[in-house]
Amino acid sequence: MGLLIAVVAAVLLLSAACSGTEAAFFSVSMIKIRELSQKDNYRATLFLAMKRRMGRLVTTIVVLNNLANIGGSMLVGSIAGDLLGNEWLGLFSAGLTFAVILFSEIIPKTLGERHALAITLVAVFPMRVLVTLFFPLVWLIELLLKPLTREEQRYTTNESEIKTLISIGSREGVIERSESRMIHQVFKLNDLRAQDIMTPRVMMTTLKKTQRLEACRDFIAGAQHSRIVVINKNHDDVVGVVMKTELLQGLLDGRGDEPIAAFVHKPMYVPETKRSDALLALFRESHQHLAIVIDEYGGVAGVVTLEDVLEVLTGEIVDETDTSVDLQAVARTRRDPMDEARAGEEYPASKGRAEAP
Repeated sequence: MGLLIAVVAAVLLLSAACSGTEAAFFSVSMIKIRELSQKDNYRATLFLAMKRRMGRLVTTIVVLNNLANIGGSMLVGSIAGDLLGNEWLGLFSAGLTFAVILFSEIIPKTLGERHALAITLVAVFPMRVLVTLFFPLVWLIELLLKPLTREEQRYTTNESEIKTLISIGSREGVIERSESRMIHQVFKLNDLRAQDIMTPRVMMTTLKKTQRLEACRDFIAGAQHSRIVVINKNHDDVVGVVMKTELLQGLLDGRGDEPIAAFVHKPMYVPETKRSDALLALFRESHQHLAIVIDEYGGVAGVVTLEDVLEVLTGEIVDETDTSVDLQAVARTRRDPMDEARAGEEYPASKGRAEAP
């Protein structure tokens, strides 16, 4: 009887160890494992290496678990038949099945999921040894199943899961609400294009290059934008950009008789389909804060600034000089005089158009 009890306990423990380890390996947070690995935790690093061949690891656990359940059950049945006789064998088998389900499946898998990180770090060394020992059998199984188990690229997480984690963290107080909102806005950067955040052409502050600085004194002083677009004949013929501060300094220096063209800086052009995250990188690399947005026909659709991109993250930024909060909404109520003059006409092929470099 002592032998029967010992064999039953061994079978249940081995099966439970396999079930709990499998549950832990599939439930453990890879973010925590990578964090530990970066802190030079050898167990975490070893698990990451084994994770790359997860199929081999799972096959080893399944083989070992079935050896314990099937082989152990056969051995237990043989011993129980000799000790208890055939009349008690059926009742004993039912009890053993219940014990396997409860103590080798439900309880171990529940504990494995609940304490996934701790169990993973403890079990990783023994599993590494077992994977090596069972390699010939596992390799043969992989070879037979290869046509049915083609591996595809798997990602640890995706954008939707990250957003969900941020929302949960905000609700639980782990992440501040303001931080949560800003992180969510970061994901919008590659969803919004220049045309979505630009100041439309009808709201552009412009000067003509031939105008004398002195003649534009009042206009410059009242302009709410720090950068003013300079045009030749119309909005599609952009010459460049001037700084309001430089124009005011020119007036103070007595350069009122000079044309606006004398203060022009070379403009930067971007297509209206350019993504906001790419715009942010472009502004940072070029050290410029304004770009001319070109539409699909080569005409000027508007201007986009560094502030427009930052407002995607922070929301609308309004200072004391802003008279209109949403320039796009205002633009929808206006008509561009140049557009009306061109109604029914085709865009010229080259002359009079602002071309993107």
